[in-house]
Amino acid sequence: MDEGTTISEERIRRFHPARIVEHWVHVLFFATLVCTGLSQRFYMLDVSQWFIIELGGIDSVRIIHRFAGVLFSLAVITHISVAVVGIVYRKWQPTMVITKKDFTDAIHNIRYYLGLEIEPAEGGRYTYKQKFEYWAILTGALIMMATGFILWFPVMITKFLPGETIPVAEVLHASEALVVFLIISIWHIYNAIFSPEVFPLDTCIFSGCISKERMLQEHSLEFTKREEAPPDVTSTA
Repeated sequence: MDEGTTISEERIRRFHPARIVEHWVHVLFFATLVCTGLSQRFYMLDVSQWFIIELGGIDSVRIIHRFAGVLFSLAVITHISVAVVGIVYRKWQPTMVITKKDFTDAIHNIRYYLGLEIEPAEGGRYTYKQKFEYWAILTGALIMMATGFILWFPVMITKFLPGETIPVAEVLHASEALVVFLIISIWHIYNAIFSPEVFPLDTCIFSGCISKERMLQEHSLEFTKREEAPPDVTSTA
């Protein structure tokens, strides 16, 4: 959820500096979790053994992983809390919520890529691709948070839940972590670096701004809405 867009002659601000900082905080914590988690999951690999030894052994890796997990969980909870408070009390528009239009846009763009439509679907503040990616990652993060807590305190958990909960949580935790890692490393990295629209790098997450041309191409509905809005009106999502 992000502070309003500011339109200038050539550059358009889409993200508040706080959102940029939040993004890189999540990147730091997630990268730490990936390195310390996957090295334990695939401990038989030479690179994993090297990494574990460099960090001082498996016990050190587990401590770092758990500490990063706590910080990552706090960051995710803060993100969700800010969004809920903003929507409920500050009347932010829930522009990241998936709607029927996102599915019709996906179908429209498939037809466009096949040459059956003249123009691609018009995007709002977030396109259907951005929404699907966001919810896939957020859902995965919540699953990893819940299962990570179970694996951290298995004895306490089995006082309330069956013993089978622990191996199930272990499988879910490792599998979901790998899925989220693949989503980010393939889908997100492609859209941020290798996509023809942004290659060689989408600098929006560094500056918070995109070009007017790209705004019109990817978020034309939001651009029109901003152009029609009074100068003192800002919208958050």
